[in-house]
Amino acid sequence: MLYGIVAAIAALLLTAVLAALLRMVALRLGVVERRKPRAVPLLGGVAVAGGTALVAGVGQWTAVAPLGSQAGRLLVAGVAVALLGLVADLRVVPPVVQVAGVGLAAALVMPYGELGVLGGMSGVALTVVGTFAFVSLDHADGVLGTVGVVTAFALSGCAAMEVMDGTAVLMSVLAAALAGFLMQGRPPARIVPGRCGALFAGFVLASAAVLVHGGRETGSEGAALFSLTAVGLADLALAAGRPGGHLAHRLRRIGLTRRGITVVIGAAAFAGVSVGLLIDLGRLDAGAAWWVAGAVALVVLVGRVGPGARVGRSQPSPAPKGSAPPRAPAARRVRAFPASKGSASPGAPAARRPARPLPASRGAVPPRPPAARRAHAHASGEPNVPRSDARCV
Repeated sequence: MLYGIVAAIAALLLTAVLAALLRMVALRLGVVERRKPRAVPLLGGVAVAGGTALVAGVGQWTAVAPLGSQAGRLLVAGVAVALLGLVADLRVVPPVVQVAGVGLAAALVMPYGELGVLGGMSGVALTVVGTFAFVSLDHADGVLGTVGVVTAFALSGCAAMEVMDGTAVLMSVLAAALAGFLMQGRPPARIVPGRCGALFAGFVLASAAVLVHGGRETGSEGAALFSLTAVGLADLALAAGRPGGHLAHRLRRIGLTRRGITVVIGAAAFAGVSVGLLIDLGRLDAGAAWWVAGAVALVVLVGRVGPGARVGRSQPSPAPKGSAPPRAPAARRVRAFPASKGSASPGAPAARRPARPLPASRGAVPPRPPAARRAHAHASGEPNVPRSDARCV
Protein backbone atom coordinates (compact mmCIF):
# COMPACT_ATOMS: atom_id res chain seq x y z
CA MET A 1 0.00 0.00 0.00
CA LEU A 2 2.79 2.40 0.96
CA TYR A 3 4.77 1.57 -2.18
CA GLY A 4 1.69 2.20 -4.31
CA ILE A 5 1.35 5.72 -2.92
CA VAL A 6 5.10 6.42 -3.32
CA ALA A 7 5.07 5.00 -6.85
CA ALA A 8 2.09 7.13 -7.86
CA ILE A 9 3.70 10.31 -6.52
CA ALA A 10 7.01 9.47 -8.20
CA ALA A 11 5.34 8.76 -11.55
CA LEU A 12 3.35 12.00 -11.36
CA LEU A 13 6.35 14.21 -10.59
CA LEU A 14 8.72 12.42 -12.97
CA THR A 15 6.30 12.67 -15.89
CA ALA A 16 5.63 16.35 -15.20
CA VAL A 17 9.37 17.15 -15.19
CA LEU A 18 10.02 15.06 -18.31
CA ALA A 19 7.16 16.76 -20.15
CA ALA A 20 8.57 20.21 -19.32
CA LEU A 21 12.07 19.21 -20.50
CA LEU A 22 10.86 17.49 -23.66
CA ARG A 23 8.79 20.55 -24.52
CA MET A 24 11.97 22.60 -24.86
CA VAL A 25 13.64 19.83 -26.89
CA ALA A 26 10.66 19.56 -29.25
CA LEU A 27 10.58 23.32 -29.79
CA ARG A 28 14.31 23.39 -30.55
CA LEU A 29 14.05 20.47 -33.00
CA GLY A 30 10.81 21.71 -34.58
CA VAL A 31 8.81 18.58 -33.67
CA VAL A 32 5.41 20.25 -33.40
CA GLU A 33 1.79 19.60 -34.32
CA ARG A 34 -0.50 22.20 -35.84
CA ARG A 35 -3.50 22.85 -33.62
CA LYS A 36 -5.45 25.97 -34.43
CA PRO A 37 -4.36 28.64 -33.89
CA ARG A 38 -0.84 27.56 -32.81
CA ALA A 39 1.86 24.91 -33.10
CA VAL A 40 2.28 22.64 -30.03
CA PRO A 41 5.33 20.45 -29.17
CA LEU A 42 4.77 16.79 -29.92
CA LEU A 43 6.98 14.69 -27.58
CA GLY A 44 4.65 14.41 -24.58
CA GLY A 45 4.14 10.71 -25.23
CA VAL A 46 7.81 10.05 -24.50
CA ALA A 47 7.30 11.57 -21.04
CA VAL A 48 4.22 9.41 -20.36
CA ALA A 49 5.81 6.16 -21.58
CA GLY A 50 9.16 6.91 -19.96
CA GLY A 51 7.71 7.86 -16.59
CA THR A 52 5.44 4.80 -16.49
CA ALA A 53 8.13 2.36 -17.61
CA LEU A 54 10.79 3.78 -15.26
CA VAL A 55 8.67 3.71 -12.09
CA ALA A 56 7.12 0.30 -12.84
CA GLY A 57 10.53 -1.08 -13.83
CA VAL A 58 12.11 0.07 -10.56
CA GLY A 59 9.35 -1.70 -8.65
CA GLN A 60 9.98 -4.88 -10.62
CA TRP A 61 13.76 -4.65 -10.27
CA THR A 62 13.74 -4.01 -6.52
CA ALA A 63 11.04 -6.69 -6.00
CA VAL A 64 9.09 -4.22 -3.85
CA ALA A 65 6.10 -4.42 -6.17
CA PRO A 66 6.76 -7.08 -8.82
CA LEU A 67 4.58 -6.82 -11.88
CA GLY A 68 4.53 -10.51 -12.68
CA SER A 69 5.01 -12.10 -16.06
CA GLN A 70 1.70 -10.97 -17.57
CA ALA A 71 1.93 -7.30 -16.57
CA GLY A 72 5.64 -7.32 -17.43
CA ARG A 73 4.92 -8.49 -20.98
CA LEU A 74 2.20 -5.86 -21.22
CA LEU A 75 4.63 -3.09 -20.23
CA VAL A 76 7.31 -4.26 -22.69
CA ALA A 77 4.78 -4.49 -25.52
CA GLY A 78 3.46 -1.04 -24.60
CA VAL A 79 6.95 0.46 -24.83
CA ALA A 80 7.39 -1.17 -28.26
CA VAL A 81 4.10 0.33 -29.43
CA ALA A 82 5.23 3.70 -28.05
CA LEU A 83 8.40 3.50 -30.16
CA LEU A 84 6.24 2.84 -33.22
CA GLY A 85 4.21 5.92 -32.34
CA LEU A 86 7.37 7.99 -31.91
CA VAL A 87 8.45 7.01 -35.41
CA ALA A 88 4.99 8.03 -36.63
CA ASP A 89 5.46 11.43 -34.96
CA LEU A 90 8.79 11.99 -36.70
CA ARG A 91 8.11 10.31 -40.04
CA VAL A 92 5.08 9.31 -42.07
CA VAL A 93 3.95 5.81 -41.09
CA PRO A 94 0.93 4.40 -42.98
CA PRO A 95 -2.09 3.57 -40.82
CA VAL A 96 -1.94 -0.06 -41.99
CA VAL A 97 1.53 -0.41 -40.50
CA GLN A 98 0.36 1.10 -37.21
CA VAL A 99 -2.61 -1.28 -37.01
CA ALA A 100 -0.37 -4.24 -37.82
CA GLY A 101 2.15 -3.20 -35.15
CA VAL A 102 -0.53 -2.87 -32.49
CA GLY A 103 -2.05 -6.23 -33.51
CA LEU A 104 1.33 -7.97 -33.30
CA ALA A 105 2.00 -6.51 -29.85
CA ALA A 106 -1.47 -7.56 -28.68
CA ALA A 107 -0.90 -11.08 -29.99
CA LEU A 108 2.24 -11.38 -27.84
CA VAL A 109 0.34 -10.33 -24.70
CA MET A 110 -2.82 -12.47 -24.88
CA PRO A 111 -2.95 -15.47 -22.50
CA TYR A 112 -3.92 -18.17 -24.98
CA GLY A 113 -3.79 -20.87 -22.29
CA GLU A 114 -6.64 -19.16 -20.44
CA LEU A 115 -8.62 -17.77 -23.40
CA GLY A 116 -7.90 -20.39 -26.05
CA VAL A 117 -6.88 -19.65 -29.62
CA LEU A 118 -10.26 -18.27 -30.70
CA GLY A 119 -10.63 -16.22 -27.52
CA GLY A 120 -7.07 -14.92 -27.94
CA MET A 121 -7.78 -13.79 -31.50
CA SER A 122 -10.95 -12.05 -30.30
CA GLY A 123 -8.89 -10.38 -27.58
CA VAL A 124 -6.39 -9.13 -30.18
CA ALA A 125 -9.20 -7.62 -32.26
CA LEU A 126 -10.75 -5.96 -29.21
CA THR A 127 -7.35 -4.58 -28.19
CA VAL A 128 -6.74 -3.06 -31.61
CA VAL A 129 -10.19 -1.42 -31.68
CA GLY A 130 -9.83 -0.16 -28.11
CA THR A 131 -6.36 1.22 -28.78
CA PHE A 132 -7.44 3.31 -31.73
CA ALA A 133 -10.57 4.38 -29.87
CA PHE A 134 -8.26 6.06 -27.34
CA VAL A 135 -6.03 7.36 -30.13
CA SER A 136 -9.09 9.01 -31.65
CA LEU A 137 -9.45 11.17 -28.53
CA ASP A 138 -6.09 12.89 -29.10
CA HIS A 139 -7.50 15.74 -31.17
CA ALA A 140 -8.13 18.30 -28.42
CA ASP A 141 -6.05 19.57 -25.52
CA GLY A 142 -6.30 17.47 -22.37
CA VAL A 143 -9.01 15.07 -23.56
CA LEU A 144 -6.88 11.93 -23.92
CA GLY A 145 -5.12 12.54 -20.61
CA THR A 146 -8.37 13.11 -18.72
CA VAL A 147 -10.12 10.04 -20.13
CA GLY A 148 -6.96 7.98 -19.64
CA VAL A 149 -6.66 8.92 -15.94
CA VAL A 150 -10.29 8.01 -15.25
CA THR A 151 -10.09 4.72 -17.14
CA ALA A 152 -6.76 3.68 -15.59
CA PHE A 153 -8.05 4.22 -12.06
CA ALA A 154 -11.17 2.17 -12.82
CA LEU A 155 -9.09 -0.65 -14.34
CA SER A 156 -6.84 -0.60 -11.29
CA GLY A 157 -9.88 -1.28 -9.13
CA CYS A 158 -11.08 -4.02 -11.49
CA ALA A 159 -7.65 -5.69 -11.44
CA ALA A 160 -7.50 -5.51 -7.65
CA MET A 161 -10.88 -7.28 -7.45
CA GLU A 162 -9.47 -10.07 -9.63
CA VAL A 163 -6.32 -10.29 -7.45
CA MET A 164 -4.12 -9.22 -10.38
CA ASP A 165 -1.72 -7.17 -8.28
CA GLY A 166 0.84 -6.54 -11.03
CA THR A 167 -1.77 -5.19 -13.42
CA ALA A 168 -3.32 -3.09 -10.65
CA VAL A 169 0.08 -1.49 -9.87
CA LEU A 170 0.74 -0.83 -13.56
CA MET A 171 -2.64 0.85 -13.98
CA SER A 172 -2.06 3.01 -10.90
CA VAL A 173 1.33 4.12 -12.18
CA LEU A 174 -0.10 4.88 -15.62
CA ALA A 175 -2.92 6.93 -14.09
CA ALA A 176 -0.41 8.94 -12.06
CA ALA A 177 1.81 9.46 -15.11
CA LEU A 178 -1.12 10.76 -17.16
CA ALA A 179 -2.08 13.07 -14.29
CA GLY A 180 1.47 14.42 -14.23
CA PHE A 181 1.34 14.95 -17.97
CA LEU A 182 -1.84 16.99 -17.57
CA MET A 183 0.20 19.58 -15.65
CA GLN A 184 1.65 20.52 -19.04
CA GLY A 185 -1.09 19.15 -21.30
CA ARG A 186 -4.23 20.73 -19.85
CA PRO A 187 -5.96 23.35 -22.03
CA PRO A 188 -4.31 25.37 -23.43
CA ALA A 189 -1.75 22.60 -23.84
CA ARG A 190 1.96 23.39 -23.68
CA ILE A 191 2.75 19.92 -25.05
CA VAL A 192 0.63 17.11 -26.54
CA PRO A 193 1.10 13.32 -26.30
CA GLY A 194 1.25 12.77 -30.06
CA ARG A 195 0.90 9.38 -31.63
CA CYS A 196 3.57 8.01 -29.27
CA GLY A 197 1.60 8.75 -26.10
CA ALA A 198 -1.78 7.97 -27.65
CA LEU A 199 -0.69 4.51 -28.83
CA PHE A 200 1.07 3.73 -25.55
CA ALA A 201 -1.81 4.76 -23.29
CA GLY A 202 -4.46 3.27 -25.57
CA PHE A 203 -2.66 -0.04 -25.97
CA VAL A 204 -1.91 -0.51 -22.25
CA LEU A 205 -5.47 0.43 -21.23
CA ALA A 206 -7.18 -1.70 -23.90
CA SER A 207 -4.93 -4.72 -23.27
CA ALA A 208 -5.42 -4.47 -19.51
CA ALA A 209 -9.19 -4.29 -19.97
CA VAL A 210 -9.14 -7.46 -22.07
CA LEU A 211 -6.79 -9.26 -19.66
CA VAL A 212 -8.82 -8.35 -16.58
CA HIS A 213 -12.16 -9.38 -18.09
CA GLY A 214 -10.92 -12.43 -19.98
CA GLY A 215 -12.38 -15.78 -18.93
CA ARG A 216 -15.56 -14.31 -17.45
CA GLU A 217 -19.12 -14.83 -18.54
CA THR A 218 -19.67 -13.40 -21.99
CA GLY A 219 -22.46 -11.04 -20.93
CA SER A 220 -20.70 -9.36 -18.01
CA GLU A 221 -17.36 -9.31 -19.84
CA GLY A 222 -18.75 -7.54 -22.89
CA ALA A 223 -20.86 -5.13 -20.81
CA ALA A 224 -17.92 -4.05 -18.64
CA LEU A 225 -15.54 -3.75 -21.59
CA PHE A 226 -17.98 -1.61 -23.55
CA SER A 227 -18.71 0.66 -20.59
CA LEU A 228 -15.00 1.23 -19.90
CA THR A 229 -14.27 2.28 -23.49
CA ALA A 230 -17.62 3.88 -24.39
CA VAL A 231 -16.34 7.45 -24.89
CA GLY A 232 -13.49 6.37 -27.14
CA LEU A 233 -15.80 4.14 -29.19
CA ALA A 234 -18.29 7.00 -29.61
CA ASP A 235 -15.54 9.33 -30.83
CA LEU A 236 -14.25 6.68 -33.21
CA ALA A 237 -17.75 6.15 -34.64
CA LEU A 238 -18.27 9.89 -35.11
CA ALA A 239 -14.93 10.41 -36.85
CA ALA A 240 -15.11 7.36 -39.12
CA GLY A 241 -14.68 8.58 -42.69
CA ARG A 242 -15.32 12.23 -41.75
CA PRO A 243 -12.26 14.44 -41.17
CA GLY A 244 -12.92 16.94 -38.42
CA GLY A 245 -15.82 14.89 -37.08
CA HIS A 246 -14.36 14.06 -33.67
CA LEU A 247 -16.45 14.61 -30.57
CA ALA A 248 -14.25 17.48 -29.38
CA HIS A 249 -14.52 19.23 -32.76
CA ARG A 250 -18.31 18.99 -32.75
CA LEU A 251 -18.56 20.33 -29.21
CA ARG A 252 -16.28 23.17 -30.23
CA ARG A 253 -18.54 24.07 -33.15
CA ILE A 254 -21.58 24.39 -30.90
CA GLY A 255 -19.80 26.91 -28.70
CA LEU A 256 -17.95 25.06 -25.90
CA THR A 257 -14.53 26.28 -24.85
CA ARG A 258 -11.46 24.03 -24.76
CA ARG A 259 -11.71 23.57 -21.02
CA GLY A 260 -15.44 23.00 -21.27
CA ILE A 261 -14.85 20.25 -23.82
CA THR A 262 -12.39 18.54 -21.48
CA VAL A 263 -14.82 18.74 -18.57
CA VAL A 264 -17.78 17.39 -20.57
CA ILE A 265 -15.88 14.48 -22.11
CA GLY A 266 -14.19 13.68 -18.79
CA ALA A 267 -17.57 13.58 -17.03
CA ALA A 268 -18.95 11.26 -19.72
CA ALA A 269 -15.92 8.99 -19.33
CA PHE A 270 -16.35 8.95 -15.55
CA ALA A 271 -20.00 7.91 -15.93
CA GLY A 272 -19.09 5.10 -18.35
CA VAL A 273 -16.22 3.65 -16.32
CA SER A 274 -18.30 3.87 -13.14
CA VAL A 275 -20.90 1.63 -14.73
CA GLY A 276 -18.17 -0.81 -15.83
CA LEU A 277 -16.59 -0.85 -12.37
CA LEU A 278 -19.94 -1.40 -10.64
CA ILE A 279 -20.68 -4.29 -13.02
CA ASP A 280 -17.33 -5.83 -12.05
CA LEU A 281 -18.08 -5.36 -8.36
CA GLY A 282 -21.49 -7.00 -8.81
CA ARG A 283 -23.38 -3.91 -7.72
CA LEU A 284 -25.05 -3.57 -11.13
CA ASP A 285 -26.38 -6.14 -13.54
CA ALA A 286 -24.85 -6.48 -16.98
CA GLY A 287 -28.03 -4.98 -18.42
CA ALA A 288 -26.96 -1.58 -17.06
CA ALA A 289 -24.57 -1.37 -20.00
CA TRP A 290 -27.59 -0.89 -22.28
CA TRP A 291 -28.01 2.57 -20.78
CA VAL A 292 -24.43 3.35 -21.78
CA ALA A 293 -25.04 1.90 -25.24
CA GLY A 294 -28.18 4.03 -25.63
CA ALA A 295 -26.25 7.17 -24.64
CA VAL A 296 -23.50 6.36 -27.15
CA ALA A 297 -26.04 5.73 -29.91
CA LEU A 298 -27.78 9.03 -29.12
CA VAL A 299 -24.48 10.95 -29.21
CA VAL A 300 -23.52 9.39 -32.52
CA LEU A 301 -26.95 10.07 -34.02
CA VAL A 302 -27.02 13.70 -32.86
CA GLY A 303 -23.43 14.15 -33.97
CA ARG A 304 -24.27 12.92 -37.45
CA VAL A 305 -27.40 14.98 -38.04
CA GLY A 306 -27.46 17.59 -35.26
CA PRO A 307 -26.26 21.20 -35.12
CA GLY A 308 -22.60 20.23 -34.78
CA ALA A 309 -22.67 17.77 -37.67
CA ARG A 310 -21.53 20.18 -40.37
CA VAL A 311 -17.88 19.58 -41.20
CA GLY A 312 -15.93 22.05 -43.28
CA ARG A 313 -17.33 24.76 -45.52
CA SER A 314 -20.54 24.27 -47.42
CA GLN A 315 -20.06 23.65 -51.13
CA PRO A 316 -22.02 25.77 -53.63
CA SER A 317 -24.95 24.02 -55.25
CA PRO A 318 -24.45 23.05 -58.90
CA ALA A 319 -26.00 25.33 -61.52
CA PRO A 320 -29.06 23.96 -63.39
CA LYS A 321 -28.62 22.66 -66.91
CA GLY A 322 -28.77 25.24 -69.66
CA SER A 323 -27.97 28.20 -67.42
CA ALA A 324 -25.22 30.58 -68.37
CA PRO A 325 -21.96 30.27 -66.46
CA PRO A 326 -21.42 32.92 -63.77
CA ARG A 327 -19.53 36.01 -64.88
CA ALA A 328 -16.07 36.60 -63.60
CA PRO A 329 -15.69 39.70 -61.40
CA ALA A 330 -14.91 42.79 -63.44
CA ALA A 331 -11.35 44.01 -63.29
CA ARG A 332 -10.77 47.10 -61.25
CA ARG A 333 -10.47 50.10 -63.54
CA VAL A 334 -7.25 52.05 -63.28
CA ARG A 335 -7.45 55.80 -63.93
CA ALA A 336 -4.62 56.90 -66.21
CA PHE A 337 -3.35 60.39 -66.74
CA PRO A 338 -3.59 61.81 -70.27
CA ALA A 339 -0.55 61.20 -72.41
CA SER A 340 1.94 64.06 -72.43
CA LYS A 341 3.32 65.63 -75.55
CA GLY A 342 6.05 63.70 -77.24
CA SER A 343 5.07 60.37 -75.80
CA ALA A 344 6.40 57.35 -77.60
CA SER A 345 3.11 55.73 -78.61
CA PRO A 346 -0.58 55.96 -77.79
CA GLY A 347 -0.46 52.54 -76.10
CA ALA A 348 2.47 53.39 -73.83
CA PRO A 349 1.72 54.16 -70.18
CA ALA A 350 1.28 57.87 -69.56
CA ALA A 351 3.84 59.68 -67.45
CA ARG A 352 2.75 61.04 -64.11
CA ARG A 353 2.17 64.75 -63.82
CA PRO A 354 4.88 66.56 -61.86
CA ALA A 355 3.88 67.61 -58.40
CA ARG A 356 2.91 71.24 -58.07
CA PRO A 357 5.11 73.32 -55.75
CA LEU A 358 3.55 74.64 -52.61
CA PRO A 359 2.38 78.29 -52.93
CA ALA A 360 4.69 80.81 -51.29
CA SER A 361 3.41 82.89 -48.42
CA ARG A 362 2.44 86.54 -48.95
CA GLY A 363 5.39 88.94 -49.16
CA ALA A 364 7.96 86.18 -49.49
CA VAL A 365 10.63 86.41 -52.17
CA PRO A 366 10.36 83.59 -54.65
CA PRO A 367 13.32 81.16 -54.54
CA ARG A 368 15.98 81.63 -57.19
CA PRO A 369 17.54 78.85 -59.14
CA PRO A 370 21.08 77.90 -58.04
CA ALA A 371 22.84 79.42 -61.11
CA ALA A 372 21.02 82.73 -60.74
CA ARG A 373 21.83 82.81 -57.03
CA ARG A 374 25.57 82.43 -57.72
CA ALA A 375 25.52 85.14 -60.45
CA HIS A 376 23.74 87.63 -58.16
CA ALA A 377 26.26 87.00 -55.36
CA HIS A 378 29.18 87.60 -57.76
CA ALA A 379 27.70 90.87 -59.14
CA SER A 380 26.90 92.30 -55.69
CA GLY A 381 30.35 91.44 -54.25
CA GLU A 382 28.94 89.11 -51.60
CA PRO A 383 31.17 86.23 -50.62
CA ASN A 384 30.25 83.01 -52.43
CA VAL A 385 29.64 80.83 -49.37
CA PRO A 386 27.19 78.05 -48.81
CA ARG A 387 23.69 78.89 -47.68
CA SER A 388 24.21 77.57 -44.16
CA ASP A 389 27.40 79.63 -43.72
CA ALA A 390 25.72 82.77 -45.11
CA ARG A 391 23.06 82.40 -42.41
CA CYS A 392 25.78 82.29 -39.77
CA VAL A 393 27.41 85.45 -41.17
